[in-house]
Order: sequence, then structure tokens, then C-alpha cells
Amino acid sequence: MTSIPDLGHRPIATAGLLDRKRTIAGSQFNRWLVPPAALALHLCIGMAYGFSVFWLPMSRLLPNVSAAACTNQSFFAELVTTTCNWSVPAVTHIFEVFIAVLGISAAIWGGWLEHAGPRKAGLISALCWGGGLVLAGIAVSVHQLWLVYVTAVICGIGQGLGYITPVSTLIKWFPDRRGMATGFAIMGYGGGAMVGAPLAVWLMSYFGEHGVPGVSWTLITMGIIYFIGMGIAAFGFRVTPTGWKPVGWTPPAPRTNAMITPHHVHLHQAWRTPQFWLIWGVLLLNVTAGIAVISMASPMLQDVFGAKLLGVDSMDTISSAQRAAIAAAAAGLVGLVSLFNSVGRIFWASLSDKLGRKNTYYAFFLLGIALYCALPTWGHLGLPALFVLSICIILTMYGGGFATVPAYLADIFGTQMVGAIHGALITAWSVAGVIGPAIIAGLRQVQLDHHVPANLVYDRTLYLMAFLLFCGFVCNFFVRPVDKKYWMTDEQLAAERSLQHEDLAASDSETAARGAFGLTGALAWIAVGVPFGIGLLIALQKAVVLL
Repeated sequence: MTSIPDLGHRPIATAGLLDRKRTIAGSQFNRWLVPPAALALHLCIGMAYGFSVFWLPMSRLLPNVSAAACTNQSFFAELVTTTCNWSVPAVTHIFEVFIAVLGISAAIWGGWLEHAGPRKAGLISALCWGGGLVLAGIAVSVHQLWLVYVTAVICGIGQGLGYITPVSTLIKWFPDRRGMATGFAIMGYGGGAMVGAPLAVWLMSYFGEHGVPGVSWTLITMGIIYFIGMGIAAFGFRVTPTGWKPVGWTPPAPRTNAMITPHHVHLHQAWRTPQFWLIWGVLLLNVTAGIAVISMASPMLQDVFGAKLLGVDSMDTISSAQRAAIAAAAAGLVGLVSLFNSVGRIFWASLSDKLGRKNTYYAFFLLGIALYCALPTWGHLGLPALFVLSICIILTMYGGGFATVPAYLADIFGTQMVGAIHGALITAWSVAGVIGPAIIAGLRQVQLDHHVPANLVYDRTLYLMAFLLFCGFVCNFFVRPVDKKYWMTDEQLAAERSLQHEDLAASDSETAARGAFGLTGALAWIAVGVPFGIGLLIALQKAVVLL
């Protein structure tokens, strides 16, 4: 029997390179090497939020095409045409496919991921997301929209696997700071657009020829970059031996915090509990309200304030240059939205370690209701600074809701299968990703059709969002500890740990992961910190326009 040297993992019998038992941490590993791997993975797949930079370029791929000849083509004609440019509405469905498939794939393969481990799941995620983007570039080059949608499904699978891959691992590494740990990873998803969108814009310009943006080669290049980055991240993951805990930390006594259970609930039982569906509703309603604002942030600012952003009373009296300045200011808001969406994830998730997860969601809903109700007032009074500030705070809570919910699930259902349970729960995101933008866009259009002034079309919608948050508050109120009839028995827990190969590592729980942070840790954090910092700087530069 051969063994593998202890280079951050436990020496065990030779097994497949991607097997979960090959990733069990050894004595020289340091737990602070896991968050940068999670951040890297999420920074890559988080580019989904930045895909709007492709919409206009993808509608201009064919030069010298008569717009009049293609005006009345149906959506189904667009799917197969090679002679007409695609419409912007047709290509925006790509993002909807990403989000829908993300939730579905996370729910389908969440249980498998728990047994396969983060290395195998992360590498498959890299293949699907990076490889899917490469295939999408090829589909764009042959100008077949139906094929682009097929590649979007592949990318969505990579999104779903990549999104939940680090969750269970991080929570087990940081039982003392569950919220902060998941906040680090999911902050990366919120910040992925800050890094990827400017890169995509630059690449489309670099690869562009004769006025045609280089969309195809940009997608192929970014797919290769993301595959390499995610592949390295996947091999950076390690899992805890059974029974491992940080030095000096003891689990809280059940009576100290009844909302944090020492027991575990199996995935097959979790979805049968009222707690699962209440938290599902909590996430759905919080995300629906937030994503509605994200989807319409730029046009909302322009509709509500218009020329007032320049200190002028009427749009009728401004020049084309001034109109461009208004659009630039609205684009600055988009940069701020991405920034606060990302930063809010680590801020609120870390704060939840102090406040408790249930209280943190109470804060989301109460503060959110107040801000959504205040937004129409700021618009009527002509106070764009307060309007923008309110939206930014709302977006911190939108991102914070994503980052806090994995720790909420671990508190309620235990840590053994939290990754799989989280995968099932984020189907709420898939639903919200469809209904949120549809609600705000639909209500806006109905009111415009009924000749409601542009600066007033969002009032009812924003009050509706406040009502949805009130419903979320009610769902959160009824979340209670899980009834013991749903707990896993000792035999079931032992069987599950055997499937995850955790039974092999119990003897190492006292000595594992006591290594120094060292040069490896510094390089890992620099590798993710530099691109994130560059994206942050670019977002701040765009946001300065608002000032």
C-alpha cells in the first residue's frame, strides 16, 4: 500500500486524484487557505452579473445588415437566422437561463456534491462554466442563437455547482465564524462583475475589427481564463477531518442559543420540514425585492430625476452632451450597485455571527421596508443623493441575504449536509430571478401605457416591494428549531460520514490544520485580492460620475 506525503492533506491509501478523501487536511494545512480558493471560484462565476456588457455588442455582430429587413422577425426566426442581427431582448434571456439553471443544477447535484467533495465539484464547475463560455464563443461565431442558449445551459450548470461547492467546506472550517466564512466566498460572486465586466469590454475592443465587437474571441478567452482560475481554486480546497475544531473554541451549549442545533438533518428530510420552506420564502422575498431594483437601477434613476441630475428642470432644454452625462451618471449607479452588492455580503454575513441569523434577517426586512417606502419620497422631493444612498443600502442587504442564508441553514439543519440543503434552497433565487425583473418592468410599462409621468411610474412598484419584504418578515418570524423527529440518528450520521470518507480521518481531528499561514497563504490571498482590488477601483471610478 502506497501513501501520499502530507502536503496539506492526510496521508492515505492511493486513491483517485479527485476523490474527496484525497482532500482531507493534514497537520500542515491552515484553514485560512480555504477562503481564497472559494473567493477565486466565485469571482469567476460571478461574471454572470456582468453579462449585460455583451447585450449591445451581440446585437451588432453583422455589419451592413438592413435593419428594415429584419424588423418584424419573430423570436423563433432569430434563433436560426444567419443574416439578421439579434435583438437585445432576445440575448438578455441568456442571463435568465444562467440563473434558472443555477438553482436547478444546485438542487439536483447538491447531494452528490457532499459525497464527491469540493475538488471534484469545483473542477466540473470549471469545465462547465469555462468550457461553456468557449462553446458560447463558437456559437456566436457561427451566429446561431439557439446554440448560444444551449451553451448557456452548460454555463448554468457550472454556475450551480460552483456556487455551492465552497459552502459546506467553509462552514465546517469556521464553526466559530460561519457567517464570515460564507460571506467571503459569496462576496466573490457579487464582485465577479466588477472584475469580469471591464475585462470583457477591453477584450471586445481588442478583438474587434471593422467596427464589429470581438464578442466571440472575448468569450473564448474569458472561458479559458476562468477554467484555469477555477481549476487552481478547486485543487486548493481541503476538507476537515471529523471532529475537527479551531484551537480554543468550544461549541455553544444548546440552551445558550436554541437556534443553533448540535444535531444534523439529512437532505431528504430537510425539505419536508416547515423550516426549509419558511427560509425558502425568506430568501425568495428578499431576493425578489433586491433583484427588481438591480434590473432597473439605471433607467429608474434617469426616469425619476432626469435633468435634475444636472440641476436642470426639464429634459426638453438639455443638449445631447447633457443627455450623455445623465446616462453616464446612471451607469455610475450600476457600478455602485455592484460594489455594495459585493461588500454587503461580507459585512452582513460577518455581523450575523454577532446578531444571529434570524435577527439579521429581521434587520434586512425592517430596514428594507423603511427604505423602499422612502424612495418615492426622495424622488418627489428631488433628492437624488438620498435616493442613491438608499438603493446602495438596499443592495448591501440583497447581497447580505445570499451570504447569510448558508449559515442560517447550518444553524437550523446542522453542518453535515448543509451544502446539499443550500443547493435545494437556492431554487428560490431562480424563481426570484424571473419574477422580480418581470414585476418591475411590467408595472413600469403598464403605467407608461396609462400616461403616468415617468418620474412616478416606480412609486407603486416600490411600495409593492416593501410589502413583499413584510411577507418575508412574517416568514422569518415563524422559523423555529427543527423538531427532533427529523434529526439523523447516530447510525444514519455514521453512514453519511462514511459516504463522505470522514470516518477515515477521525483520529486526525486533534492535530489537523495546525500549520502556519506562511508564504503560501500570502500568495493565495494576493492572487484573489489583486483582481478584486482592480475591479473595486474601476467601480469607484465609475461611481464618481454620480458626484
